[in-house]
Amino acid sequence: MHDVTLFKNMEREIFEQLLVEALKELPGKYRRKMDNVEIVVEDRPSPELLEERKIRPGGLLLGLYQGVPATKRGFFYTNVLPDKITVFRENIEKSAGAEENVKETLKKVLIHEIGHHFGLGEKDM
Repeated sequence: MHDVTLFKNMEREIFEQLLVEALKELPGKYRRKMDNVEIVVEDRPSPELLEERKIRPGGLLLGLYQGVPATKRGFFYTNVLPDKITVFRENIEKSAGAEENVKETLKKVLIHEIGHHFGLGEKDM
């Protein structure tokens, strides 16, 4: 029989530090081209958000991009609030399965959501 230790939620501060590290590890050419984007951490998506996105309750939404993709910005794109990439801590931790996998899972989520920022759709990724 194997000894199994369940992965419990890590402290938010540690998660946020892993997020910063994951961002730093992304290719610089993409980080430099990100314009007017805020990245925030929420524990979990709201039931309303899941319903809006047609995700069943308990579904694992890991991240969400909200904003105007770079490919849709025109001459009049000025004085606007930043686009927002939200990462959902509890779902990322569940998806990672183990604490040592959290940063790699975060990187994948960030790459996906940054892809949306650059105008890629779900089918493109």
